[in-house]
Amino acid sequence: MVRVSTENRSQPETTSGEEPAPQAPKRRVGLLAAVALAAVALDILTKVLVVSNLEGREPVRILGGLVYLQLVRNPGAAFSMATGMTWVLALVAIAVVGTLIWFAGRLRSAGWAVGLGLVLAGALGNLIDRLFRAPGPLRGHVVDFISVFAPNAEAFPVFNVADSCICVGGALIVLLSVLGRDYDGTVRGRK
Repeated sequence: MVRVSTENRSQPETTSGEEPAPQAPKRRVGLLAAVALAAVALDILTKVLVVSNLEGREPVRILGGLVYLQLVRNPGAAFSMATGMTWVLALVAIAVVGTLIWFAGRLRSAGWAVGLGLVLAGALGNLIDRLFRAPGPLRGHVVDFISVFAPNAEAFPVFNVADSCICVGGALIVLLSVLGRDYDGTVRGRK
């Protein structure tokens, strides 16, 4: 008869009375993918709604004028810079997406997974516009629609959900770095 042990085998075995070595935190690829997919879906949905409802309309004032919704087609980068370089921006976005996907297997920090998932979503959301919107592949204009404090980018450039994801994800990564939390789940300064 074979006897099966019901002991927890997830604990590392120790020899000579030493404490068990700590296990590495689990990989966070699934969390990164879930955040990225949810944010890309939200970006696509909002852009579809904006194009179908705001095309040819005056800016819509909401929240007492704190935010205006208006359709702007942006051929450039953030803040409409590099408007003649749309194809270069598309290639840069492809490189960023590829790098983040390659790097994902090393993630063991939930915070970093969320931050990089948001950055990945932002890059993908705007890349989708550059690939599939007019005037054509690698030259498509990004749909922007959020103007804060005043319409027509009078107070701040018009942006979209993808842009917000890039900014929030980047800020989270900077914050984690300042706090000493590394992508691999380690905390600098702790022993």
